[in-house]
Amino acid sequence: MKPINIFKALSNESRIQILQWLKEPEQHFAPHEGVDMRKVGVCVGQVTKKLNMTQSTASQYLTILQQTGLITSERVGKYTYYKRDEGKIREAIALLKAEIE
Repeated sequence: MKPINIFKALSNESRIQILQWLKEPEQHFAPHEGVDMRKVGVCVGQVTKKLNMTQSTASQYLTILQQTGLITSERVGKYTYYKRDEGKIREAIALLKAEIE
C-alpha cells in the first residue's frame, strides 16, 4: 500500500462518499435480494443508482478503491458486491499519519 495511491483514491468526492456509505450500508442502501450487506457488501448497481452516474463510472471508482485495498469484492451469481476492508482502512490511516506527521 503506497501513500500516493491512497491519496489518489481519496482525491475524488464520490469515492469518499462510497467509503462512507459502505461503513453503514443498511442506512444508505435498500437490501438486495436478501443479501446481508454487512457480510457480503453492496451491489455495484446500488452504488451506481446512489451516485446517479453511469455504471461504468461507478465501476471504475470501485475498482480504484479495490486496487488500493480499501474495499473488497465478492461475486455472487451475476452480481458483484463491494464492502469496506476495515483492517486495510486502519492500515491506510496509520500509513498516511506516519507519512505526513
